[in-house]
Amino acid sequence: MAAPKDSVLERRVSLRLQYAQQKPFYGTRKRTESEAGPNGVVVSKKPKVKVSSLVRRSSESGTKKLGKHKADDDDEEAGNCESGTEKSENGEVEAEESGDCEGENKSVDVKERDMSVYAPSGAKVDGKGKSYVAKLKETLRLFNLHYLHFVQEEEKRCRKLENESECRDDLKKPSKRVDKKAISENGNGSLGVPKKQSKRPDLKALSQMSTNNEILYPEKTIGHLPGIEVGQQFFSRAEMVVVGFHSHWLNGIDIIGKSKGKDKFKGYTLPIAVAIVLSGQYEDDVDNSDEIVYTGQGGNDLLGNKRQIQDQVMRMGNLALKNNMEQFVPVRVIRGHKCDTSYTKKVYTYDGLYQVHHYWAEKGVAGFTVFKYRLKRLPGQPKLISNQVLYTNGKGSKAQSELPGLVCKDICNGLENIKVPVTNIVDIPPVAPEGLTYITTTEVAKGVKIPPHAHGCNCQGNCTNSKTCSCAQLNGGDFPYVSKDGGRLVEAKAVVFECGPQCGCGPSCVNRASQRGLKYRLEVFRTHDKGWAVRSWDFIPSGAPVCEYIAVLRRNDEIDNISEKENEYVFEIDCWQTMNGIGGREKRMGNVAIPNSDVISESDPEYCYDAGSRGNVARYINHSCEPNLFVQCVLREHHDVRLARIVLFAADNIPPLQELSYDYGYELDSVVGPDGKIKKLFCRCGAAGCRKRLY
Repeated sequence: MAAPKDSVLERRVSLRLQYAQQKPFYGTRKRTESEAGPNGVVVSKKPKVKVSSLVRRSSESGTKKLGKHKADDDDEEAGNCESGTEKSENGEVEAEESGDCEGENKSVDVKERDMSVYAPSGAKVDGKGKSYVAKLKETLRLFNLHYLHFVQEEEKRCRKLENESECRDDLKKPSKRVDKKAISENGNGSLGVPKKQSKRPDLKALSQMSTNNEILYPEKTIGHLPGIEVGQQFFSRAEMVVVGFHSHWLNGIDIIGKSKGKDKFKGYTLPIAVAIVLSGQYEDDVDNSDEIVYTGQGGNDLLGNKRQIQDQVMRMGNLALKNNMEQFVPVRVIRGHKCDTSYTKKVYTYDGLYQVHHYWAEKGVAGFTVFKYRLKRLPGQPKLISNQVLYTNGKGSKAQSELPGLVCKDICNGLENIKVPVTNIVDIPPVAPEGLTYITTTEVAKGVKIPPHAHGCNCQGNCTNSKTCSCAQLNGGDFPYVSKDGGRLVEAKAVVFECGPQCGCGPSCVNRASQRGLKYRLEVFRTHDKGWAVRSWDFIPSGAPVCEYIAVLRRNDEIDNISEKENEYVFEIDCWQTMNGIGGREKRMGNVAIPNSDVISESDPEYCYDAGSRGNVARYINHSCEPNLFVQCVLREHHDVRLARIVLFAADNIPPLQELSYDYGYELDSVVGPDGKIKKLFCRCGAAGCRKRLY
């Protein structure tokens, strides 16, 4: 049934700022009026930030020793680093207490301290009403933004060198050895600006956020942190540092030392540990999920065969874990796993709070003295979702071959380069989606005139020189993508100009990142209360194109003639309105010149995509008030923003099996029913910062 002329139906658009304080963060942080000082100059008072020392060496240390830290990443290792050391005001390393514990076997009965003081408060929002989860997402998105900018700088540097292939290999995996000369330290002991060019964009991003006072939780805290639930995953050690969850990008044990904790932790014997990372680099570790045996730090050949090469000493992290046991202080446990699809080849999962019950010293596998700590998981926490840690010589389990509730092996009917299965374990009997003809290219309705192809660049093979590539110049003088991980958008832009059919470059060009079809294994699945949804079996890095919104391209005035049910899948092409912040839309950064902009209506969009009966997998992606995807307008064949393509990009590092979602951008109280009354649709996204209504 066609909608009456005086009714207004729902149409998806780009993100609106009707809830500005809760808006997702996708691009360059903008200055606000509250930050502006005299004459409009933005100023900010720097908070007191406590950042752990990264590379410390005592002035009295005359010899170079291996294994002075418990590190756990073969992709994030550096040379020599004192673990857990605290630097005093005069610049000397403050030595921790040491004791002769050879052969000791000590334990305590864990019942003297009320562990509820370390439990989550239960609050989902801060004093200003902002979701803690949203604050966590914003911090991680800001880190990813810095990271991709530094990746872009590194790729530029590599292109200037004679041996480009060597540089690209270096970018695939962070170097095992970090040049200490390439790292400078500022006065407070944090990582400073590298003196030389570095191949570690993650450490540069960490340094930038530390300098900008953008660490989410700069003060070390015992117990859970708001917004970080058990099961939270991080995809690099640097991510945990910028959040303040584990403040060492290298060391396995994060401690509160005497100098930095003497005021806040007066009632404790310091040092104490707040978090440990367990990822199988110590041959003496044992992991049984709810109970683990953790090997102390020191004496390990981390840059070699990962075996013990000297005795451990009761100091720093080892002493901290002993103090945790004696004072009944729990420690956060993070498990690291290998993950081939992650951009660091690792994934870190928070598995909750553990209590040190017992410690002893013994001769390890290699014949050297090591300290062992038995930790048990505190009761009453959510069930573990990570498997036992895969050790250096361990083997992983095979993936499940059969999908429960499989109702369709491939909803794409072989049209995509990857099959997209459909599962339904909700309905009885299970049914598959109906009413969709799957298409992989945009279909144009009658009455829509497509502009002629625009002139392309003259590059050959791949576009590499942003100064000579005309497409790069349209994007503000640089390529919008980096080549890492098959192409990632550095940041959300007003519009992205990709290379098109008239360009001289080939299909592997970095500026064609969203033109290669589905890259990630997607699954359409049935939910209990939101209908059909989409998730990925693979890790999706931030900035990666997930899929294009493929549908029938129509004029907006045609929508009045389609049924209300079909209108649920209409997406307005509001690229111009977004660029100019019209109608409360999120205006993005970036200076681009739009040809023929004088003929564009500044009020309502003229065209839309209708996926009511013909479309692709993007049709099934649900709305969320805290989404993990964002909408990006893309131009290829022509430069008419009224007819831009709609592509969904990853706003976060998305772990496997997490539902994909984006903000539909419905304007509140804008949908009018046939009876002339305003229609309301309540939101069921389940996000901590849910706005409660879609429209």
